[in-house]
Amino acid sequence: MIFIKNLVFFLIFFVFAAGNAQVITGQVKDADSKVPIPGATVQIKNTKQGTVAGFDGNFSISGSGTLEVSYLGYKTITITPETDFVEVYLKPENLTLDAVELVGRKAQTYTSDYSFSATRTSTLNKDIPQAISTVTKELIDEQQGIQLADAVKNVSGVSPSSFYNQYSIRGISQNEEGQLINGMRTRQFYFLQPLLANVERVEVIKGPASATFSSVDPGGSINLVTKKPLDVARNEVKFTTGSFSNIMGSIDLTGPLNEEKTLLYRFNGAYREANSYRDYISNTSLLLSPSFTYLASEKTAINVELIYSDMKGNLDRGQPIFGAEAGVTDLSSTPMSLNLGAPNDFLNSKQLIITGNLNHKFSDHISFTTTYMKQTWKEDVQENRTTNGFGVDLDNNPVPMLAAMRFIQRQQSWSVDNVNSYFNFEFNTGELKHKLLVGYDLHSWAKLKGGGQNQARGYLLTDGTVTNAFDPDNATAYQTFTYEGMVLPKPNVPHFNLEAPNNILSNLADYNINSRTAFPTALTETHAAYLQEQLSYKKFHLLFSLRQEWFRDVTNRDETNEISFTNQALLPRIGLTYTFNDHVNVYGTYLEGFQPQSNTVTIMPNTESFYGSTDDSASRFKPLESDLKEVGAKITLLKNKLHINTAVYEINQKNLLLNANVPSAPDSLATRGAERSRGFEMDVTGYFLPNWQVYGSFSYNDAKIIDDSNPDLIGARKQNTPFTTATLWTRYNFLSTSKLHGLGLGFGAQHSGDKVPTFDRSFKTPAYTLLDLAVYFTPRNSNIQLAVTVKNLTDKAYWVGAQNYLRLFPGAPRNFLATATYTF
Repeated sequence: MIFIKNLVFFLIFFVFAAGNAQVITGQVKDADSKVPIPGATVQIKNTKQGTVAGFDGNFSISGSGTLEVSYLGYKTITITPETDFVEVYLKPENLTLDAVELVGRKAQTYTSDYSFSATRTSTLNKDIPQAISTVTKELIDEQQGIQLADAVKNVSGVSPSSFYNQYSIRGISQNEEGQLINGMRTRQFYFLQPLLANVERVEVIKGPASATFSSVDPGGSINLVTKKPLDVARNEVKFTTGSFSNIMGSIDLTGPLNEEKTLLYRFNGAYREANSYRDYISNTSLLLSPSFTYLASEKTAINVELIYSDMKGNLDRGQPIFGAEAGVTDLSSTPMSLNLGAPNDFLNSKQLIITGNLNHKFSDHISFTTTYMKQTWKEDVQENRTTNGFGVDLDNNPVPMLAAMRFIQRQQSWSVDNVNSYFNFEFNTGELKHKLLVGYDLHSWAKLKGGGQNQARGYLLTDGTVTNAFDPDNATAYQTFTYEGMVLPKPNVPHFNLEAPNNILSNLADYNINSRTAFPTALTETHAAYLQEQLSYKKFHLLFSLRQEWFRDVTNRDETNEISFTNQALLPRIGLTYTFNDHVNVYGTYLEGFQPQSNTVTIMPNTESFYGSTDDSASRFKPLESDLKEVGAKITLLKNKLHINTAVYEINQKNLLLNANVPSAPDSLATRGAERSRGFEMDVTGYFLPNWQVYGSFSYNDAKIIDDSNPDLIGARKQNTPFTTATLWTRYNFLSTSKLHGLGLGFGAQHSGDKVPTFDRSFKTPAYTLLDLAVYFTPRNSNIQLAVTVKNLTDKAYWVGAQNYLRLFPGAPRNFLATATYTF
């Protein structure tokens, strides 16, 4: 009822508008060829009033004032209309300085035509022989996305595995913690997802991209591109509220700081408080991100950016359910809100990132770029969580009503350094056009002194000591208790009764801390030298690169018992694009990936914890190696208004190291020889009409286990990977000639096939389809937009993933968000 009242309130709030406004019409053309430019952005300066040129370059916009007209690859101009019809001519501009994204993107559409991260040059996506899916800030805003999962849900082949910042991409689960930010690897945001207030776009670069980045996942890499300063003033304040006590405010300020527009700034900030549909889960997030760009000359530009993030919340380990009986599993046997944690559990994550970029053009043919990123990250955790098993009786039979528990305290601090420097040589030899890169990368993350973890787990013995595992052959050595007539060994941390939940405040005095571990200092470091050639000849574009990578892993760094080992690899990448015509490019590519095993704690299993700090603890395992074979097509239709990207691929990876999922030995490892993923995917972005925009995707993926230490798994389906996913989002704005002018409607659909849990193959999480609906209203002659989005419109019960019976991840029930945006 509260939901309906709130929805009615906001719909009523929409029904007001100012008086009639002037209507300006016109046409946008290329200044040289006089050819119309469809998709050009036309905006009344310093307002939210804007539109996009149609197929023939024509536009119509209500309002008055100075027009700002922009399009990728052209210089933005401003014009003050003197008549009701204006002709606008845009001149092409040199994108050399924009190539390193020191100056922000001005376009305001779902489509991003270029990528810097995939090749380290500003290359049109259609010329890159690899699938790249992009979610722009415009799509994120219109869907009222707040966290990373809200963005990547749109991308073909990307599927969440849990509540965490953890995804399956093209059927391959992520191995590395952290995210790429502006092409630099960071360490953060695994259990708590980042806010997107400072993100310009989210790129998913499909397949292993180790030829470009250090140690990236075989399925794909998620790269967050942050907002950069603009040379035009755009200021925005946004307030959001909604279900689950969701309250958020954000600000985005940008523009020039001097008349010459050589010193630019941008400031993004956000604060959010939210509860959850899950018991005892809440989050408070603060994000501050200022950045400055100095255009020293036409040849030199400098950018400095800072990101401060302070996140306080809870680590949500998911919903527990009763064990299967007679092969039947009821995912609704417990409430979807049920949480095993204590109300006073917490997870605090704090990070600070500073990045500096320098781009200098020595001549028309030679330029130099260097980037340095420094990150510090701290984590402080206290949680009551399951051991991933049920309590047992004295005969070691599981009691499926009792979830076995443990208590954990953890603190850790990290320091991360990234350096990327390269020379770019552009020249011609006859009819051949060359873009040659020669560069060096450094990626280093160091675990600092002072970290550690305390645990209480296992069973109490009659002599008062604790043992991690229960031995039924020596049952008389254990303290016992009675549950429903059964005698059970007494646990160190009381079992959680799924039939009678009792989430009491945890008291450290109640537990016997039987494991105290000081984290050893550690360093994981990668140096790399690389060579990349982008060669163009008539309709052919060849991309070839070689990357030599040297990896070093150090445990007990700077201590007397320091140990280390090294790995190295030469990684090739080759791709060929053929341009059939102005609307169709086809390509093929082959590339390889490389991820050494490590003693450092990551999502990849921690070999140091299991084997101890020995020289061969991680080096005894071969690096994870992967390769990608892919062919695809990149197509534009409707006079370049609609973009369609398709790909068929095969990814192979071998030498996987996995957690063995043994409750009594949580750090135990299992090996898997090889996995293979084959599939097809398609992404569609653009406009059907100037006022009707669309983003859609579809993927089919067949991911299998090819070789495993458990022969029963050979040929089996990969975990947490659906066969099919599909998404759709579309927005329609009523034209200025309509009586409904100012009103916009959005509709979304998201489908995922069923999934096999990570550690238990006796059940599946079912397939689901979700529907979303949005309403937008912009009063005439105003700088305000009001938006209401209803998510999971049909209140569908669904699960985004699972690990076992005690860790399922149910999705959110029907909920709404309402946002007021003021632009000035």
